[in-house]
This record gives sequence, C-alpha cells and structure tokens, in this order.
Amino acid sequence: MRLTDDQRAFRDDLRAYLEDEIDPVVDELDRNGPMVRDELEGYLDDLASLGIGFAPDTVDRYFGDVRRFAIASEEISRVWPSLNVALQMSSPSLFVRFAADETRRALLPKLENNRCIGCLAVTEPDGGSDTARPNTVARRDGDEFVLDGEKVWVGNAGIADVALVVARDESADARDLFLVDRENATYETEAMDTLGWKGVPNGRVILDDVRIPVENRFSTIFSEAIAEGYDVHEIVPFPEGVSQLFLEHTPLNVTFSFMRTGMAFMAVGIMRAAFEDALEYARDRETFGDPIGKHQLVQEKLYDVRAAIEASRGLARSAAEALVDGDPDARLLSSLAKGYACERSIEATGDALQVLGAAGLDPENRMERYYRDARVMTIPDGTTEIQKLIVGKELTGLSAY
Repeated sequence: MRLTDDQRAFRDDLRAYLEDEIDPVVDELDRNGPMVRDELEGYLDDLASLGIGFAPDTVDRYFGDVRRFAIASEEISRVWPSLNVALQMSSPSLFVRFAADETRRALLPKLENNRCIGCLAVTEPDGGSDTARPNTVARRDGDEFVLDGEKVWVGNAGIADVALVVARDESADARDLFLVDRENATYETEAMDTLGWKGVPNGRVILDDVRIPVENRFSTIFSEAIAEGYDVHEIVPFPEGVSQLFLEHTPLNVTFSFMRTGMAFMAVGIMRAAFEDALEYARDRETFGDPIGKHQLVQEKLYDVRAAIEASRGLARSAAEALVDGDPDARLLSSLAKGYACERSIEATGDALQVLGAAGLDPENRMERYYRDARVMTIPDGTTEIQKLIVGKELTGLSAY
C-alpha cells in the first residue's frame, strides 16, 4: 500500500503523538482499567487535532480515506489497542446528522464539538455470532419503535451518548438497525470485564420498553436522506467505493467489512509492538556469554513473528484496496484478513513472549499485555470461525449458517 506524502506525514505525526504522550503512561492507563468519559474525550480531542474522529470536520479525512484509517488502526494499536477500539466504537455517532429532530437537537451540538460518543450493540447473550436473527425486537407503536432485548460486550456501553442497536423489526419481519440517543431514551448498562483491551469501557446494554422515533430506524434514515438529495457518501462518509457497497449489501455487512479491515491492521500493530520488544530483548539479554539473539532457536522465533507481520499486513492491504475500489471481493478479503491476521497475532505474541522467557510472564512487562490484547482479537467483529464461513459463502455462493 503506497502512501502519498500527505498520508506519510499523517502517519509520522500520529506516531510522534503516540510515542510522546501515550507510550510513557500506557502501562498505568491499562492497569487502571476502563477509561472514564473525561479521559476518552481528552484523547478524542488530541486525535481530532490529527484529523482522526467522527466530528464533521474530521470524519471525511478519517473514514473517507481507507489508507489513513488503516494507518490509524495500526499505529494506535501498536501503542494502546484499547484506545483504537474505543475510538472506532464511536462510529454510530455519524448518523446523528440524519436522525429524528429530537435526536439532532440533543446530540448535534455534541457531535460538532467532538463530544458525541457512540457504541454498536450487536451481540446477544444467547445469540453469540448469530447476528442475522436477533432476539432483540423493535415493535412499531404509532410514530415510535419500542425496543426490548439485551446486548453484551458493547464497547463504550456505559459512557455512550448514542447506540446503534441491531434488532428485528416486527413490522417488516426483518433485521434492521435502530439509533437510540440517551438524552431522550434511557437504557440500563452493566460493566463487563475482559481478558484484554482493559482500557475499553465494555458493558451489557439492557433495553426495556425503550422508545425511539420511527425516523431513527436506519433504513428510514438512509432512504429519507437519499430522498432529500444526499448521496450515499454524505450519509455514510466512507470512500466512494465503500459507499457504493451500501447499495449492494446490507449496511451491517458493509460496516463489518470496513471494521474487520481495521481489525486486521490492529492485529499488525500489536504484533509490531511485540516484535520490537522481543528483538530489543534478544540483542540485550545474554546467556552463556552471548546475546540470546545469537542462538538459532531465538532467531527462528523472530523470523516467525516478522513473517506473521508481513503476511498479515499484505492481506490487510489487499482488503483495504478492495474497499477503495468497491471491489465485489471486499467482504471476502476483509474477512480473510481479519481471520488470518488476528489468529497470527496470538501466535506471534506467543512467540515473542517465549523469547523473553520468564520475563515475559511478569505482569509489569508489556509483553504480557500484548499477548492478552492479541487473544481478544479473534472474537469481536465476528469470530475466526465466522470469518471462515463468510469466505466460504463468498467463494461458493452457498451459506453454511
């Protein structure tokens, strides 16, 4: 993936910010657990100054340029994956601009001031990877929808201003997305802990008779915006090629294709961090009078980690280019990249940890965090098993689930 001068300057500026401001304190940040709202807002302000975020003055540069999005995913995740996850989970705030009047009145000022935090509520306690048949229901009642159900493992759940909820629209007997703003519709949340990504405020979302305007159904948001003369790119500010995919696939599948490509680059970032630490350790640590990097089996570990990085980055770049081009294979390649890179990140961080030996087991050592964060990667946004079935369906035209 060749970068323009602008994209290269963006990468260098972001890398400098992360190394100067986040890296020196990231260990303490991660140990302290989930970010509170004020903390995340501070980071969002910093990132906005670099052209990253969902406010109107940054979103076209961030989501509108797949390469910049990929750079941000990899570079942020190399230092603190939790920050990247919390950032990306705010994407539903995009749709506030086209929502019902009451939602716009409540949240547009926050969005314009880079203070609107979002979350995506997909997974259910009894549904797991089955997102096509949600148990959460949306029942039409006059000029409102009434939502009932429960979602789990929702990033930003407890601090979000707006949630994009996957539910079954009973009136159409079909899956749809529903925008719930917490200024006008209250839902309960409960914190949930995870093995890795400790900085993300993960949680359970409980929807009990939650009422929203009919205009906040995503299919309605989309169709009414089109009727008002907006093009797809203005509604969903992805690049033109990605926006076109919205006309060919369901919104959730296109969104997942984009996010899964980001997840592949996240995995590369985590592997890079582990590789850099293992390489430094191999050069400095001595046994039997020589640096351990001189030993053949240590060099083999380093080879395996570097190979995993390069192969995973190559697949991730292929997925990114397919999105840019609006390639029909974009969904296949994003799932292939996500599944492959995330699995490799577990193996690569394990190999890097092995280079450190007992030192890698020390909770004060970053390698332990890299390993935990990598282990989480194979589950959110669709497990590796689901990615394999998506690729299988794209290849054969036959669905195995």
